[in-house]
Amino acid sequence: MSFTLLQKIIADALNINQEDVVPEADLSSDLGADSLDAAELMMTIEDSFKISISDNDAQKLKTVGDIWMFIESCAKQ
Repeated sequence: MSFTLLQKIIADALNINQEDVVPEADLSSDLGADSLDAAELMMTIEDSFKISISDNDAQKLKTVGDIWMFIESCAKQ
């Protein structure tokens, strides 16, 4: 499990530079993700990190850092 993998997943999904995927980046306003992009991204993250993200949790994940903290919290369970 690595932050670099998360960066790559987000960069590939949104067709952006991996260097732009920083913890403080907001998925929609900074990285240009729309609601469909975000939903597809959550499914890819679930598959890649072998976690489950509820719709309620997904709505709370606004920044790259939020997503990373959620992934780390799932890994500790």
